[in-house]
Amino acid sequence: MRKIAALALALPVALTGLAGCGGSSGNDASASQSSGGSGQLSGSITVFAASSLTGAFNQIATDFKKAHPGTNIVFQFGSSGDLATSITQGGSADVFASASPTNMQSVLKAGDATTSTNFVSNTAEIATPPGNPKHITGLADLAKVKVALCVPTAPCGALAQQLFQKTGVSVTPAASEPDVKTTLAVVQSGEVDAGIVYVTDVKAAGDKVTGVEIPTDQNGTTEYPIATLSGSKNKDLANAFVSYVESSDGQKVLAAAGFSAP
Repeated sequence: MRKIAALALALPVALTGLAGCGGSSGNDASASQSSGGSGQLSGSITVFAASSLTGAFNQIATDFKKAHPGTNIVFQFGSSGDLATSITQGGSADVFASASPTNMQSVLKAGDATTSTNFVSNTAEIATPPGNPKHITGLADLAKVKVALCVPTAPCGALAQQLFQKTGVSVTPAASEPDVKTTLAVVQSGEVDAGIVYVTDVKAAGDKVTGVEIPTDQNGTTEYPIATLSGSKNKDLANAFVSYVESSDGQKVLAAAGFSAP
């Protein structure tokens, strides 16, 4: 009788142990894409980001991966308008960082994200080839020279049009580029005499261009929203990256690149 009683007591313990093993297996499967029981992040995400964020986001990704070994961030940089269109048409991404609230709104309205946060802002600046050979001093001079602008559907192009409307300057661009990086490249090549880009692009280019500041009363800014996308297959990692961008560490990198607080 004592042996039977001992066996009866042992069975629940054994069954409990088996149930624990089954639960652990399920957790391990989910951990391969997001976080495990310890809260450690893993896996990879794709971030669609405005081209003006290239330098800062590459640095942020390097810092983030040092803080979270075993993670990977894949970027697709481009015009915010093009990236938003790709997302709403089924493009696969986990995070979207736009250079314009307008483009983010199209993603939100399509149900591809539920909420977004403005994390930085940026200001326009005139870029010229090194040394400013045409001696451009302000927006009015752009009516007299060859100018490169972003297409109006890109945030940098929409911002340029706002400046022209505000000041009454009429400019017919010699080059219309898909995003701010290609606009800056045309200026660097000497194909045009000037272009309207962001202060961050002029700063990143160093001595490859000369910047001409636009007075505050003539200038404009654009806000940059960021969001985890509804279709993300690794939301733990996507949310963690968004949080890192918004953190003091991420903001220090963005400030060093010339971005301002939102």
